[in-house]
Amino acid sequence: MPARHPPKRRRLNPLRLIRPVLSILLIALFTSHSAGWLQMPLFDRLEHWAYDFRLLATQPEGRDERIVIVDIDERSLAAVGHWPWRRDRLATLTDQLFERYKVRTLGIDLVFAEPDSSDGLEVLGSLSGGLLRGWPSLNRELEALRPRFDYDSHFAAALTDRSVATGYYFRPRVRDNEPVAVGALPAPAVRREQLPEGHLPLIEAAGYVGNLADLQAAARRGGFFDNPLADADGVFRRMPLLQFYEGELYSSFALSVLENLAGDARVHLGLGKQGGDTSYLALEEIQLGGWRIPVDERGGVLVPYLGNGRDGGSGAGFDYVSAVDVLLGNAPPELLEGRIALLGSSASGLGDIRSTPVAGVLPGVEVHANIIAGVLDWRIHHQPAWVLGLETLALLITGVVLAIMLPRLQALATSLVSIGTLLAIVAANLFAWQAWKLVLPLADSLLLVASLFVLHLAHGYFAESRDKRRLQRVFSQYVPPSLVAEIRNNPGEVTLEAESREMTVLFADLRGFTTFAEQLPPADLAKIVNAYLTAMTEVIHNHRGTIDKYIGDAVMAFWGAPLPDRHHAENALAAALDMLRTVRNLQPRFRRQGWPDLQVGIGISTGQMSVGNLGSNFRIAYTVLGDAVNLGSRLEGLTKHYAVNVLVSDATRHAAPGYRYRELDRVRVRGKRAPVSVYEPIGLIDSMTAEQKAELRSYHQALALYRRRAWTAAEREFLTLAQDYPGQRLYSLYLKRINYYREHPPPKHWDGVFAQLPRRLQVEDH
Repeated sequence: MPARHPPKRRRLNPLRLIRPVLSILLIALFTSHSAGWLQMPLFDRLEHWAYDFRLLATQPEGRDERIVIVDIDERSLAAVGHWPWRRDRLATLTDQLFERYKVRTLGIDLVFAEPDSSDGLEVLGSLSGGLLRGWPSLNRELEALRPRFDYDSHFAAALTDRSVATGYYFRPRVRDNEPVAVGALPAPAVRREQLPEGHLPLIEAAGYVGNLADLQAAARRGGFFDNPLADADGVFRRMPLLQFYEGELYSSFALSVLENLAGDARVHLGLGKQGGDTSYLALEEIQLGGWRIPVDERGGVLVPYLGNGRDGGSGAGFDYVSAVDVLLGNAPPELLEGRIALLGSSASGLGDIRSTPVAGVLPGVEVHANIIAGVLDWRIHHQPAWVLGLETLALLITGVVLAIMLPRLQALATSLVSIGTLLAIVAANLFAWQAWKLVLPLADSLLLVASLFVLHLAHGYFAESRDKRRLQRVFSQYVPPSLVAEIRNNPGEVTLEAESREMTVLFADLRGFTTFAEQLPPADLAKIVNAYLTAMTEVIHNHRGTIDKYIGDAVMAFWGAPLPDRHHAENALAAALDMLRTVRNLQPRFRRQGWPDLQVGIGISTGQMSVGNLGSNFRIAYTVLGDAVNLGSRLEGLTKHYAVNVLVSDATRHAAPGYRYRELDRVRVRGKRAPVSVYEPIGLIDSMTAEQKAELRSYHQALALYRRRAWTAAEREFLTLAQDYPGQRLYSLYLKRINYYREHPPPKHWDGVFAQLPRRLQVEDH
């Protein structure tokens, strides 16, 4: 028993790996960035832009009438003097706010780290110890005046027993030449002994610059206003509400104002576990009275900006009142009474200007105002730590699904699926933003989908270009260059997949090839065949035909594929007649070489055929199959029997009505039960001579008599035709048939088909 060989494995095409490998790399890139394993500043910047867009797109309209900003603006500096102002003026400003305008609480977004040098205490001291040393009575008068010139004390007195929160700032690091602590800190929001056991990853300050001790002690509370959580682009999107200093937690300026509003309520920490480490705590929210403020693991709160700043016109979120109008009592009482007043500055010279998502230039005091308003309205968006894990999982699932789905889709479907996925991601993201105040990352998801879409679109484009080149390479073996150019320009009309079309097939074979092949040397035989096939191929190409194959000296060609051809039958018939002329033109050359004359037989059939790449796993070819193809081969074989050069089917005759035909016979070909009519094309109708027309009329009249069994009349007509046209051997064939049928009459229901021709009735080969 012969040994069995395993089937040959198909070699893997490396080009097929490009798309899946790049898809995997894209998915890995975006999931790694989402999980925090890979830093990509560009992706972070795009995520910031996506956040800013959502913030701006969903901003509530109108102003917050609970908060007013008392602005030390340019007009106030021009009227009162440059900054810093004397503390007695600030004391007057504070008194005005509480006594005349009856504000609910006051937050002072300023730090007073040094004594007021503008008071007269130094002058009084120099007088009492110098010029007036010998005047005891005058010294006593000067000492009595000392309290009037202690402006810091005036300011401290104005702060005492009032709902006031002052500001200060922490230092993230302290240089060698800088003091660690300047001024005094307020009481911590959470003392060391109140902190839970475990590690809280909050920001820890290295030093601070606070207010004078007397001022800080007089104020009810104080809070820091520095922002170590500003993003890399310098934009204030989040602010820490708590910071560590020496093991205790201190409130931000906005949180300290809220503490004043909350009265006796204290700050509590809403904690959760971070990962599997039970000693590592995650801050999830800050609880103050009835407020629950969601924060990130570093204690940061996303600033819920309202409006676009003081210069935003109708878009401004808060009322501003000039500090000088408050000092002089000219401010409208309705702007201040019962409100939360925040004292700050929009003057560019004081340096309290911030870059925010809603405005490139925004007074820092308004950032705190937005946080306070957001807490009061429960309008704080949050991004818990678990969101990053959710995004990573969503990216992985989305990327894998698209990587599997998109290669299976056409370009339009790929676009629709990708756009639909993008819209679904944006819709889900906005729903979470609006309904749950949840900030889901957006940029990575959109970029991943867009990148996969571009990848598959680009791959499709290059694959299409590759397919165009492949089609051009494949079909250049079969079709003329003009058709190859059309295929390249119209690839959508061409496919290598099998399909059914109405087409026309042509078979051409040399007569007597076997005989003279035995008589010629192989070299001469090869030259003859090559010259003949080259000439035939040129003719077929000139008439837009496709070469199917060469079978020895035979040629098989078809029309109607790979490009559709409405005139496939006419083009095939024109090619056949041109092939006959070309063979006649080759004869003189062949005779000079001592080669035999060539005679060709051509069969043409039209009908439905299967066309495409057909074959086996070992060899495949672009070819046609079907009954109409088989009929074409049979017709070529019948040309010798009827002693004609070209035979066409009835379907071809109907598909090419511009030609005149001679109906030769009705035959039953192998493989078909129903008889078929076969025709010889004579030529174009317009080019026929009167003699040719007369001959055809006489022939068809004789054929009709023959089929009616009028043997004598038919014989008379065919004899006349044979005498007039001695070169037409068809007439001799019918005369032999008539003699045969006289001796052997056909059956009663004879349909005109001569099913089996005796050897003695066949026409000799010519």
